[in-house]
Amino acid sequence: MFNSIERAIGQRLANFLSKGLPGYQRLDTIDIADVAAVLEKGDIVLIDGNSRISTAIKYLTQSTWSHACLYVGENGDSSAALNLLEADLKDGVHLVNLDHYANFNLRICRPVNLSEKESQCLVDFAKQRLGHLYDLKNVIDLIRYVIQKPAVPNRYRRSLLSLGSGEPTKAICSTLIAESFQSIDYPILPRHNGEKGEAGEVPRYYKRHFTHFTPRDFDLSPYFRIIKPTLEGGFDHHSLLWEEKKEESEKPGVVLDN
Repeated sequence: MFNSIERAIGQRLANFLSKGLPGYQRLDTIDIADVAAVLEKGDIVLIDGNSRISTAIKYLTQSTWSHACLYVGENGDSSAALNLLEADLKDGVHLVNLDHYANFNLRICRPVNLSEKESQCLVDFAKQRLGHLYDLKNVIDLIRYVIQKPAVPNRYRRSLLSLGSGEPTKAICSTLIAESFQSIDYPILPRHNGEKGEAGEVPRYYKRHFTHFTPRDFDLSPYFRIIKPTLEGGFDHHSLLWEEKKEESEKPGVVLDN
């Protein structure tokens, strides 16, 4: 009975937190088909979401990226194929198509120098989690910051975010992907002693626990390449056609400079 009550509460919280908020704006001009054309197996797709839970994650992590998906398809798949693996608040770990995020700002983070075997092991590890539930503990933690945003210095905000219970049958988006990369010993933001041994010996690295990662960490990581579809397609600014305004009735916006 307790589990039934817990599921009911969790579903209501999920519905509340997943509701989109007005005023969201997609800033890039890239067609989603162009994004699909450059994706490779093992790429991470970061999403700038517009839901209540997205707002809370952005606030606590001080980042524009609130969600992460792992591309598990093959290069050249259409945007309608089920080729993104994610941990969703309502549906748990499942596959979704890229078209689902066609109206959001996206960023592609690509691991480098992965062998075909490593890429497949990465994807297989993540797919073994299909059907797992989203971690309810993470939902309860986040809802506090949706209702009220405490006045906390930026450097302490991340420590306010408890990243779930760590149970093997539960996940959140960034921890699922982090665990998958750690399964093939690929670094995200590892710790190291910073010391070099004799004859320039490489310092030893230590894995952070996978529950400590947030979506922005894949963007910050020095071990992932940022892929921009327009540049991959041979962008040349000389080919752009600029349209002159017929009327100069619009007032220039305020420019904020640091």
